[in-house]
Amino acid sequence: MSYLEPTEFVKKMVDSGESKIYMSTKDTFIRAYMAGAVLALAAMFAITVAVKTGSPLIGALLFPVGFIMLYLMKFDLLTGVFTLVPLALLDKRPGANMTQLLRNWGWVFLGNLGGALTVAFIMSFVLTYGYNVDGGALAAKVSSIGESRTLGYKEHGLAGWMTIFLRGMLCNWMVSMGVVGAMISTSASGKIMAMWMPIMLFFFMGFEHSIVNMFLFPFSMIMGGGFTVSEYIIWNELPTALGNLVGGLVFVALPLYYTHVKTSPERNILK
Repeated sequence: MSYLEPTEFVKKMVDSGESKIYMSTKDTFIRAYMAGAVLALAAMFAITVAVKTGSPLIGALLFPVGFIMLYLMKFDLLTGVFTLVPLALLDKRPGANMTQLLRNWGWVFLGNLGGALTVAFIMSFVLTYGYNVDGGALAAKVSSIGESRTLGYKEHGLAGWMTIFLRGMLCNWMVSMGVVGAMISTSASGKIMAMWMPIMLFFFMGFEHSIVNMFLFPFSMIMGGGFTVSEYIIWNELPTALGNLVGGLVFVALPLYYTHVKTSPERNILK
């Protein structure tokens, strides 16, 4: 699979973060929009498989197809730029500053949200024949997921909020391992294999991904989920996004950067 050593692919991570700083607004938004849409379709696919087969494991096993598609097309998820773009600042790349970082994150967020919402409305229309019939088992399943992962957390107050934050952190730890894992190989098959396992792990474990949730919870509300927009934002999207930021940056980007790029001097044990 043409394996690259960490000292090689971590520099590619920094280069990738820098390239996103320089990307035009149009390209940033369109790539993010497509990423949100593709990931939303993958989530819908995985839920459909799980409902029809009765096996969440099979749904989780197949969900990485969407992530792999969007990665190979170089579309951008907020979870990915949370990990990569800060490295351009840490490495003091020209033009990389906090303003440019926040600009990138903002446009990627808006693009992801737009793509996810588009698929939410399309799928809700398709399932209900233009909102004329009941959405069936799929609608009921998604509605129950939306309620349990907003109102269910809300019932536990601060402990619930911290639980979803930690699930978001664990999620982007794994998702970012998929992003970085794809950089260890120069072949398409190697990239696919490296991405598959951590993405499957996060989905099966029920960790919280901010972009998947941009689709899942609006779709759930359309299908009759009994929670409000504010409850979704406060008790899911906000703590999830913050957890995603910490997970990708603290558990993936910084350890790799500071041990393979900004390495410390080797110990001299011969003295």
